[in-house]
Amino acid sequence: MKYLRICTKHQHNKPVGTLLLRITDRHDRDMLYGPTNEEQITQIFAESVRSYRDLPKMLYHIQWKFRDEVRPRFGVMRGREFLMKDSYSFDLDYDASRASYQKHFVSYLKTFERLGLKAVPMAADTGPIGGDMSHEFLILAETGESEIACHKDYLDNAWLKTIDLDGNLETVFQAFTEKYAATDEKRDAEAEAALGDDLAVARGIEVGHIFYFGTKYSEPMGAKVAGPDGQEVLCEMGSYGIGVSRLVGTVIEASHDDDGIVWPASIAPFDVGLINLRSGDPACDAACDAMYDRLTGAGFEVLYDDREERAGAKFADMDLIGLPWQLIAGPRGLENDMVELKNRRSGERREVSREAALNQLTGGGAAG
Repeated sequence: MKYLRICTKHQHNKPVGTLLLRITDRHDRDMLYGPTNEEQITQIFAESVRSYRDLPKMLYHIQWKFRDEVRPRFGVMRGREFLMKDSYSFDLDYDASRASYQKHFVSYLKTFERLGLKAVPMAADTGPIGGDMSHEFLILAETGESEIACHKDYLDNAWLKTIDLDGNLETVFQAFTEKYAATDEKRDAEAEAALGDDLAVARGIEVGHIFYFGTKYSEPMGAKVAGPDGQEVLCEMGSYGIGVSRLVGTVIEASHDDDGIVWPASIAPFDVGLINLRSGDPACDAACDAMYDRLTGAGFEVLYDDREERAGAKFADMDLIGLPWQLIAGPRGLENDMVELKNRRSGERREVSREAALNQLTGGGAAG
């Protein structure tokens, strides 16, 4: 919650308009649920930082936010309530602020890569937040809410693997932005015509957005520091957001098949799905309990299906949940100490010994 008067210092309330959820407190003061919090963060900085020696400064804000969407849709991807990770940079001059922007740009690429997603950074409209430079990070998906146009190389992303994300920030930034890629508002008809057959049109889901907005907030809100010469300097700012709750829906949209979800191993809710095909059978129960103990003892998260249910239903449910690996044990196989090991992404299903299956899972072969 924040007071509306804070927002109106730089007319943030004006362009956002009716999307803000508003209330009036007992003293008739206008308040609102903040869809973004540039104003509050800038006010905190302005009241607590005085010297250039305290820069660069990065402030983080992670919380549930509210926006009065006219037409909520796509489940958790566009609702009225959503979890955001926001960060805000404060720097002494443009060059330092650009470096902060590029650090976030690269950090976001690394973050999405670790999540098992390939994000495409695209020049984007700054919208009501404002600023001079902005990029969206979109995951390509047929069900994406935004139409995008880009160089066809973005569709396979193979060329991205050649870029050293730990290298020079400016070099990395240029490598990821030199190819044409733009969302609806930034599309350039002339540039697209020049691409010819290299132009691709697809749909994407926005999962992150970063902004450089200079002194748009610091000037009206007095976010200044004493520079090296003692003179007051307005801080250069940027903001950087990732829709955490939206990422769940995005992963599912980008990584699924006809049978259900295919979770990337890095964020799967469990590492292995253990299926006991005949719960209540002493041999099956003992073998599955032993495998469960072995896997959990090695630090793996295991979803153990010991329901008294048909084998087909168990297989269907486990495919729907989409864990990277399935370990399947039944009475016939266990007579010869054999189990089945299935990779959810490839669909490959092999019959191996219990020990071989456990060694593959615990020995590093369980990457999804």
